[in-house]
Amino acid sequence: MRPNIAIDGPAGAGKSSVARGLAQRLGYTYIDTGAMYRAVAYRALQAGLDVNTDPEAIAELAGRLRFEFREVDGARHLFVDGEDVEGPIRTREVGNLSSPVSAIPGVRRHLVAAQQRMARNGGCVMEGRDIGTVVLPDAKVKVFLTASAAVRARRRQLQLAQRGIHRSLEEILRDQKERDERDSNRSIAPLRQADDAVLIDTDNMTEDQVIEAIIALVRKVTGDAQGA
Repeated sequence: MRPNIAIDGPAGAGKSSVARGLAQRLGYTYIDTGAMYRAVAYRALQAGLDVNTDPEAIAELAGRLRFEFREVDGARHLFVDGEDVEGPIRTREVGNLSSPVSAIPGVRRHLVAAQQRMARNGGCVMEGRDIGTVVLPDAKVKVFLTASAAVRARRRQLQLAQRGIHRSLEEILRDQKERDERDSNRSIAPLRQADDAVLIDTDNMTEDQVIEAIIALVRKVTGDAQGA
């Protein structure tokens, strides 16, 4: 069975683009766990639920949702109960809510179980903040991607600009710092590097270089010159 690949790290470290490109190179399945938490936040907003007063209701909601990743015009989209939510889950409002939603124990329990089901047959590239430590602790390849705060903020600014959203670096840095602190200090599955994960600092690396570095790790595990 092909190994699962766990990629963790803070926002802006390049996890999503690297994981997506890596999966394409290897012919693996790409799972964006952050999108799943965003989807719960999006549905909670639709239902008028508050993260501070309705955590149990949000957890119950998360347990009812059915997640599926599909290819749409060459891009990986998340569908929830048959609805393509890729657009609405990428808004700033949903993004800001997804971190506190992800700290609700019941939400994490349901989504971790769903993510583990997706990866049970191997050949999966999964990225998030607790993949190597909680979701796939037995993954044969674990990577922790990091980058300086300034580099991560510039990358985020460029991503937003490509979607027609223009925000200052100062604003992005502030939001980024708040999210990093929430993710690293939460009591349930905090962001941290797994003991057996390989640290890769992406500050001075291109996306292709990061992908090649991870493929080299996969080759060590599989003994396959092609990495698969």
